[in-house]
Amino acid sequence: MKLTKRDRILLVGLCVVAVPAALYEIYQFTSVSSGVPAAQADNIPAAERRLERVRQLAATVAGKRQVLNQVSAELAQCEKGILQAETAPQAQAVLLDIARRTAGAQSPPVALGSVELQPPSKFGEYGEVRVGVPFTCHIEELLNMLADLANRPEAISMEELRIGVHDPKQKTIGVRMVVSGVVPKRLVPDKKGGVKF
Repeated sequence: MKLTKRDRILLVGLCVVAVPAALYEIYQFTSVSSGVPAAQADNIPAAERRLERVRQLAATVAGKRQVLNQVSAELAQCEKGILQAETAPQAQAVLLDIARRTAGAQSPPVALGSVELQPPSKFGEYGEVRVGVPFTCHIEELLNMLADLANRPEAISMEELRIGVHDPKQKTIGVRMVVSGVVPKRLVPDKKGGVKF
């Protein structure tokens, strides 16, 4: 049987297409059967590292939860000292009452002079009210009063203190003290208005 020119071209074309296709199929068959375990073998160390990292993170969760609970308890204890009132002037009245009771508890009692109410201001996530009080006393009475204010359970502090000589013969001093207290942020009004230059 004699092949025509056309048959020879078709036969060569078939070989050109069939041989690479057959080689490709053989390659795919051998790579599928041997490639899967190789891929899994490469992923095992990576999976073990990820598992170890997840275990480490899971181990820290209990410690972090314990620290969070401790900090939350400390914050709740500190927030017990916040002055509770409906308005900022009422909070200032509470603060003034604390200052008067502390001054009255001194021996002899310290009489506070005219009161200066200062506007409330923001204090981080809270608010702050201030009351200025002048009085005359001996130095040891002032020290005792400052110690008593510092030992109060409320979140109050002395913000400003001015001391001057009142009567050198009696050894008394004139004091102007500004006492501040922490209040809820809702008591501090938002400032509205134009831009300050």
